[in-house]
Amino acid sequence: MLVASFGTSYNDNRADTIGAIECALAAAFPRFEVRRAFTALEIIEKLAQRDGYRVDTVEQALARCDEDGVREVYVLPTHLIPGREYADARRAVEGFSGRFDVLKMAGPLLDSPDDIDRVIEACVEAMDPSGGEGETALCLMGHGTNVAANAVYFAVRDALALKGPFRHFIGTVEGTPTLEDAVGEMVAAGARRAVLRPLMVVAGDHANNDMADADDPESLAGMLSARGVDVECQVEGLGQLPAIRALYVEHAHTMVEG
Repeated sequence: MLVASFGTSYNDNRADTIGAIECALAAAFPRFEVRRAFTALEIIEKLAQRDGYRVDTVEQALARCDEDGVREVYVLPTHLIPGREYADARRAVEGFSGRFDVLKMAGPLLDSPDDIDRVIEACVEAMDPSGGEGETALCLMGHGTNVAANAVYFAVRDALALKGPFRHFIGTVEGTPTLEDAVGEMVAAGARRAVLRPLMVVAGDHANNDMADADDPESLAGMLSARGVDVECQVEGLGQLPAIRALYVEHAHTMVEG
């Protein structure tokens, strides 16, 4: 079982998120060896230079499996959407077609409306607001992208709009809806308090800086604070939620048994 993740240079959170997902998969599939690959080359290079810690790319990991005589390979991506990084991983997998007896790759985490609903439910339960129902906003912060896969975030926004009784919002760092969009919607809705949480597997640079750095006027927390909204930041990755790890395990079972 090759677990392909974007990666992070935040070592503690990597263990709590990617590592926890890998452990859940190892427990669910005891006959499999679980291996790791990252898709973000800048993260791979930073870890090698800073920590002397080397992580394979998907292509390198598959080549290593081939060299080791592995005959069945199941690739479980932790990516949320079928964006560039996911597409790169799929191309790498397709490049090894015919090299193994079995070679399969699962879809991204938010692969279906049911997946979206379950991820939202896990996030909302974790946010557990303690403020007034009508004045507390729950806001997820996603990564976003400028390719077609960004539409998934609008599907998340639509699903959030159906949740009650609290107001639910989403903004993205590099796509749409933007962080500014989310702030404007929360303020227009009369929110006096907001609970923020990253819609990301790990809580790395984006979660710590673009979401939670209240001293940065361009961060989500900074923009809300400037508009008089009290902010609570939950700097935790999706991989820290048991319900999300269980969903990855289900995706893996579907891939293996399909």
